[in-house]
Amino acid sequence: MINRRTFLSSATATAALAALGIPPEALAANRIKLGNPAPFSFDALIAQARTTAQSPYKAQNKPPAEILDKIDYEAHGKIRFNTDSSLFADGPGQFPVTFFHLGRFFQAPVHMYTLEGTSSAGSNAKAREILYDESYFDMPADSPARKLPRGSGFAGFRFQESRSGDQAKLDWRKNDWVAFLGASYFRAIGDLYQYGLSARGIAIDVAQAGKPEEFPNFTHFYFEAPADKSDTVVVYAMLDGPSIVGAYKFIMRRDAGGVPGVIMDVDCALFLRKDVGRLGIAPATSMLWFSEAVKGTGADWRPEVHDSDGLAIWNGNGEHIWRPLNNPARITASAFGDNNPRGFGLLQRDRNFDHYQDGVHYERRPSLWVEPLEGWGEGSVQLIEIPTDDEIHDNIVAMWVPKAKAAAGNSYRLRYRLHWLKDEPYPSPLARCVATRLGNGGQPGQPRPPNVRKFMVEFKGAPLEKLAFGELPEAVLSSTRGSFSYVFTEAVPNGVAGHWRAQFDLTVDGDDPVDLRLYLRHKNQTLSETWLYQYQPFKTRNVY
Repeated sequence: MINRRTFLSSATATAALAALGIPPEALAANRIKLGNPAPFSFDALIAQARTTAQSPYKAQNKPPAEILDKIDYEAHGKIRFNTDSSLFADGPGQFPVTFFHLGRFFQAPVHMYTLEGTSSAGSNAKAREILYDESYFDMPADSPARKLPRGSGFAGFRFQESRSGDQAKLDWRKNDWVAFLGASYFRAIGDLYQYGLSARGIAIDVAQAGKPEEFPNFTHFYFEAPADKSDTVVVYAMLDGPSIVGAYKFIMRRDAGGVPGVIMDVDCALFLRKDVGRLGIAPATSMLWFSEAVKGTGADWRPEVHDSDGLAIWNGNGEHIWRPLNNPARITASAFGDNNPRGFGLLQRDRNFDHYQDGVHYERRPSLWVEPLEGWGEGSVQLIEIPTDDEIHDNIVAMWVPKAKAAAGNSYRLRYRLHWLKDEPYPSPLARCVATRLGNGGQPGQPRPPNVRKFMVEFKGAPLEKLAFGELPEAVLSSTRGSFSYVFTEAVPNGVAGHWRAQFDLTVDGDDPVDLRLYLRHKNQTLSETWLYQYQPFKTRNVY
């Protein structure tokens, strides 16, 4: 039987904290109820994951579905965590932890623990479960959540902004900077103080023919007691699903190095229960409804709607690649083969409010860059694009997929860093692609020929600023099929130095996608990153 205790008023608990080397004030002001202590270490968590993977998957027990289903979007929105009950509300550390309530859309309970006496290596600690109590939440008297059994659990958690320091201008009770909620999804704000795309602990069989996608859950989280003035928090997690079990360590830094974004170091050990057709490492999930490239007539009043506008890759050969995102007519999967990639990410490059005109501020959405901290070997960055007709659906996934078959019994130990920033952390010194625009091919004043599309691809950057007056960069073009015409480059007539565009017409028959490749050079010197694009004639004919 778990011995529940309220640390706010328990003299026994205060003595226990002192015996573990935790100052009494560390949890004394937290109105949370904790279970009995149990030993914890990251090595033990990994061993537990390895052992669990050798047994068949067993789904977690859930609270009654008939109650959870009544906690719909509206009812869930009326349930708010009382920040007086936050973990670390009065220290240690700068960042209190608040919790999400279960509901119709988040039915899997997640066990939360606080760690006492832990070290940075996650050893020699005692874990105490944070026991669910409805008193932690402010909710209407008639809320269906009040009918949940005691100990039902939480749906996820958030780290609130700092109670002191550089983030003191933000009320920590109303502002958070990282959130874990739903399956293995999590997200963070960037240096523009805005949420947007999400990351995941793992992706299993996304858009895999003949197999439904699997969504493993983070089932347990463990919070280290942070140092008082540190900008870093450490969280451990257990992941469980029908095909995989994993143990994770997240070292998350807010305002790291003077940059008000979020940096996460991820250390994970993964163990496969079953064969996986597409194992997605460090996956990012985002939304693109339409951009400046292709927009259906009258689809929406706004010029653009997207959380990310492109996939950037810095491959093992040192080449920087930019692939604008599509909202395709059918699910598409693109693979960019590589060996030991230096990084990749879904970025929001367009930061001009006028290009969105929306009060939800798509221009502030963070970019997410994945940086391997050790060699990942052979594989591919894979991009999955799924059709959508609304902005409420995440339809873009980018991830690393190892070349070797993901077979039952395989194990993986991976370390990588996630950068949640307004820009990629290691930008190319070459000119970057800043816009991709499509229109009808041919020339003004003449009949527009069928099956011809015009492309205008804009680049901007220092190498283009250095061109002497009268010198033109060369557009180096290739495609998997079709033919080019009217190929030329010109300075964008806006008076901005180093802002050029390449224009060309593509003639192509049939509905199959066309993969395009373009970069700018001058006298055999590369001036720009490499632009890749998947043109979809079928989609275009249905839009225009």
